[in-house]
Order: sequence, then C-alpha cells, then structure tokens
Amino acid sequence: MSWTELADGVHLSRHEELDLTTGLVIGAERCLVIDTGGDVDQGAGLAAAVRELTDLPWSVVYTHAHFDHCYGTTAFLPCDVWAHPRCLRELVEHGEAAKAKWVAHYRNEEKPGIADAITRTGIMPPDRLVAAREELDLGGRTAVLVHPGPAHTDHDLVVHVPDAGIVFAGDVVEHGPQGFTAYSFSDESDLPGWPAALDAILALEPRIVVPGHGDAVGPGFVREHRGGLRRLNELKAAVEAGDTGLDEALAASPYPADVTRAALAAP
Repeated sequence: MSWTELADGVHLSRHEELDLTTGLVIGAERCLVIDTGGDVDQGAGLAAAVRELTDLPWSVVYTHAHFDHCYGTTAFLPCDVWAHPRCLRELVEHGEAAKAKWVAHYRNEEKPGIADAITRTGIMPPDRLVAAREELDLGGRTAVLVHPGPAHTDHDLVVHVPDAGIVFAGDVVEHGPQGFTAYSFSDESDLPGWPAALDAILALEPRIVVPGHGDAVGPGFVREHRGGLRRLNELKAAVEAGDTGLDEALAASPYPADVTRAALAAP
C-alpha cells in the first residue's frame, strides 16, 4: 500500500487487492482510520503504516460491513469502532457466513494466502453507533460521520473533513474503469435511493471525494455518476413495466453490460 496526502493530515492509502482505498485523518489529539482492510494481515499492514505517520491514539470507522472494509480491525485494538447500527446487525447476524464465503472465493481464485488470512481473522463489531450524524473531535479538527441514506448498502457512512473539503465516501462512490463496476451492486444495494445519497455527499460541497475503491475524484465525477444512476433507475423501471426489453436497456445504458445487468438485478 502507499499513502497520498490530500491535505495537511488527511491521507488516503491504496491497496493492490480489490483496488481498495482506505483513509486516515490526523488531528492534534487523535486520529481516525477509515476502514481497516479485508483480513488480519492487511489490517496489521495498515496499522503499521499509520504508525509511520502518527503515534496518536486512534479510532476506527467502518463505511459499511463488507469484508474488505472492516475485517482488519484486530490490529487496531483497543480502540472505539464507529459504524451505522445496521452495520452492527449485519456483522453480528451474517459476518461469519460472509467470512466463509470469502475464504471459499479466494481458495477458488487460487489465492491461499488471502484465504488463510481471512480464516485467521476475528470480526470486530462496532461499539459506537451513528444512525444519522456524529461529530468526532480529533483535537483542532472535526471529522463528521454522516449516513447519506441507502445506496451501496442500507448502512453506509461517509466521513466529512470540513476544514479540508474532503469526503471519504466508502462504496457509495467507486472509481473503476467506467465509474461503477458490477461488484458495486448487490442484493444489499438500494438503486432507487442511491442518487439521493450522492446528493447528500454533494451537499457537503467537497473539494475531493475519496471512493471506497480507486483514486480520489472531484465533485464532477460524483455528479456524472449520479446522472448515470438516475438513468439506470429509468431503465430498470421500463424493463419491469414491460416497456423496454433487456437488450434495449443494455444498449441504452451509460455503463457496460455487466455493470448494467448487476444494477438492474439490484433491489
């Protein structure tokens, strides 16, 4: 992984696996780690990298409950762990099943090292819950945790750093080759609500938006894909009403066929 400093004391880290992007916000008294990676080893590497930048006490925030964003937390303990209440429910009720699924996935991908690391990983549920909005005082700097509404999941949190004009958006924003990827959409996603979640991010007037995967972007990128999501919602409604065939919808979509299929299959 590598660090990029976006503003004084505000960093993003890029990880090769899944093109994951995590974050760090440093105040005068504390620092905030935004997502912890997908397994105990990745989390340990991230924790060591944070310690290269600061020795301040840390807190952790989960942008959502998917394994690649929150399974690396044991390396940061003891610390407070912030998340949306439905993130807690997801990890408690379905975390072990998700863990087994990803172990099997990486064994099938012939990546036994990652599979073994996930097997050794303990899932850490959050202990500080944010239903709508919470301000964290890091000492001379505030980080604001905001639930923008249902989007990638029903429990997304974004992290706003007002003094730097930066929003860490988790997977509410992704920066793949065409913006979203087929993995952006699942049976946990809320396609109708997603454009409004991007509206909520844009209302924060960010200078920089850090996606859950890929390089940082500007607000223009978010506006562009808000429009793309609105178009996907129109196409989904037309297909479900029988006004448009699937092939026509795929041809009319602003996204590749695999992304469009995944989006149209989302709730």
